[in-house]
Amino acid sequence: MKKYLFFSFLFYLYLASANIQAQLKDTRVNAGIALPPDEENLNVFQQWLRWNNPGSLLLNYLDNQAFEYYDLRDKEIEKLKTAGDWSRRQEEVKKKLMGFMGSFPEKGPLNPRITGIIKKDGYRIEKIVFESFPGFYVTGCLYVPEKIRKNAPAILNVIGHNQEAFRNPLYQVINYNLVKKGIIVFAIDPPGQGEHVQYYDTAVKFSYAGYSVLEHCYFGNQCFLSGFNCAKYFIWDGIRAIDYLVSRRDVDHERIGVTGFSGGGTVTSYLGAYDERVKVSVPCSWATASRRQLETKGGQDAEAEFFRSLKEGITLEDLLEVRAPKPTLLTFTSRDEYLSLQGAREAHKEAQMVYNAFGKPGNLAMVEDDSKHWMTLKIRERIYSFFMTHFNISGDTTEVEAEILTPEELTITPTGQIATWLGGKMIFDLNKEETAPLIVNLENSRANIENHLEAVRKKAIEISGYITPGNRVDDHFINGRYQRDGYTVGKYAIRGEGYYPVPFLLFVPDDTIKKHPALIYLNPKGKAADAKPGGEIEKLVRLGYIVAATDYIGIGETSNTAARGITDGYTAVMLGRSVVAIQAGDIVRMARYLRSRSDTDPGRVGALASGEACIPLLHAAAFDSAICNITLLGPLVSFRAVVMNNRYRIGLSLREGGNYWHPHEIDFSWGVGGVLQGYDLPDLIGCIAPRKVLLADVRNQMLEPASSELITQELDFPRKAFLFRKASEKLKVETTYGELGALVDWSFLNN
Repeated sequence: MKKYLFFSFLFYLYLASANIQAQLKDTRVNAGIALPPDEENLNVFQQWLRWNNPGSLLLNYLDNQAFEYYDLRDKEIEKLKTAGDWSRRQEEVKKKLMGFMGSFPEKGPLNPRITGIIKKDGYRIEKIVFESFPGFYVTGCLYVPEKIRKNAPAILNVIGHNQEAFRNPLYQVINYNLVKKGIIVFAIDPPGQGEHVQYYDTAVKFSYAGYSVLEHCYFGNQCFLSGFNCAKYFIWDGIRAIDYLVSRRDVDHERIGVTGFSGGGTVTSYLGAYDERVKVSVPCSWATASRRQLETKGGQDAEAEFFRSLKEGITLEDLLEVRAPKPTLLTFTSRDEYLSLQGAREAHKEAQMVYNAFGKPGNLAMVEDDSKHWMTLKIRERIYSFFMTHFNISGDTTEVEAEILTPEELTITPTGQIATWLGGKMIFDLNKEETAPLIVNLENSRANIENHLEAVRKKAIEISGYITPGNRVDDHFINGRYQRDGYTVGKYAIRGEGYYPVPFLLFVPDDTIKKHPALIYLNPKGKAADAKPGGEIEKLVRLGYIVAATDYIGIGETSNTAARGITDGYTAVMLGRSVVAIQAGDIVRMARYLRSRSDTDPGRVGALASGEACIPLLHAAAFDSAICNITLLGPLVSFRAVVMNNRYRIGLSLREGGNYWHPHEIDFSWGVGGVLQGYDLPDLIGCIAPRKVLLADVRNQMLEPASSELITQELDFPRKAFLFRKASEKLKVETTYGELGALVDWSFLNN
């Protein structure tokens, strides 16, 4: 038996040996078989279920913060039961609304002039120009019915975003029908529309910035940087237009109304809240800053968003409620491409509580129709009926066929534009005048370097809305890695400020060095822009750097693809925050992560940024010393340059197939609302001293190489700050640059 077992064991060894040999032979035979094709995919969120829509991460995070403010406001609204409760709420809202506007100027002479009169059957059209601010001209057409026995009611029509303004056939139909029903109608050109183009370019005979909405956002960005709301100018034009109406002997001061569609609906809701003389308000398809609007279509144009409004607990509903119980009609369509019907319904429902408390439930109404963004016949006839009812006008409320005039017939200025006729001031000029004292304050504060640097850091954190990251650095995860010649590329993510992840590519040299210097690499086009073999990042890795090419929130994989480009920046404005500050927090987290790695030298973690990415990096480095040096390629010289010059290019991206009408898209994710009320980019550079800062190819507001005079002017303070910190040699400014490696090496030298 033992002999049998022994031979059995030998036979087993033979079979095992044969199997091993067969396997070895098979391995040799198949050694030439290549791996399945595996082309590099540098997207971190590839096959990642939870983050399968990264283009909405930033907006969702901002919306969640907005909803926290809405929840707080809802709790306050729930406490309001009586007319007295609501009256106290109205007084609080009025104070906050005036605070948003800063201060309106004293009313000066309107200096109205009539440039022409068109006589028609039963009415006439007076072509009018007046000054809302001294030297700031507003054009409009006044429709006056014939045979006015007594003073007639008057309506201000503030018009939507149509470039031709009230010359558009839709508005002509409305104005014609109202004047035929015995109502004076004053239709004015809003800024950026009709004959009131703000950035008129004689070379293209149109606006340099593009059509109306683009102009609004263009000067709106300049106003936000100064801490002001461009809505102020729309509101003031309306207030002064009402001043003109009540100055006429044929207008009944007690029967003043306002209406407008779309963007005009927004301004209508403002005027109804800001001007007590507005007895009847009909905002049509207005740009709602409601909870539902943010979670569906997102924020709208610059004039539709009040700076820090949500932080102060003020929403669309307050604009309706503050005027209660005066008559107000809301109109909306069911398939509006830009606005939320659900938000409108909920706003109406809440506002109805106020009217009920005041015993005037019938003074608030809402009409809907099934349509896209438009004023349908049903809506138009309801508008006529509502005004006639509350103006005590009898007669037929149905719409009659209107006589449509050509735009040329309704042209008010001899040249077709205020800019080429009277010239005068534009919103840019008015905002520049208001900003000038802020610049003086900054310059005066800089005289005391030590106190200024201490104050700047505190103000910058507050104004930008920066939230200091926590100390946790181990919350990172991997989703793939590639082996390249001499280094690996890992696909990682760390947690950002909220629940969102920050994707990055980690390039690690294959060498025996235990501790490497580490570099955060920030390209506004995304982490993969320079990540190909033979690219700029590879060159840095071959110099011995660990490189983390990072998509801070809002760029690369997390670029906003969920809504219009302006949405994230303007939502942050309403929150009293900035996308820049959130991104700065992401960059600081990345620095702390790199410092925690066993293969990096924690005292040698720097960062390199190009273009717009320089702005959040400057904030991050000024706020946190985890970043030991920064290299800035093509940085914007200052925010002041954007505000104090008529034209700028930052935040503008060329639109594919665009022309003079829509040449580019525009955003504000690079900006900080109210920044010039406390600091500017050169101040942040000063705050980084004595750590190293290298600036190469500094850019002006047009993103062109800055002149030596501009660089000298704007970098004077940071140079003084570095000298004050006894580190003047650690601030370096290069006009041009060659190899990035040489710049980065200088930044890390003796670091």
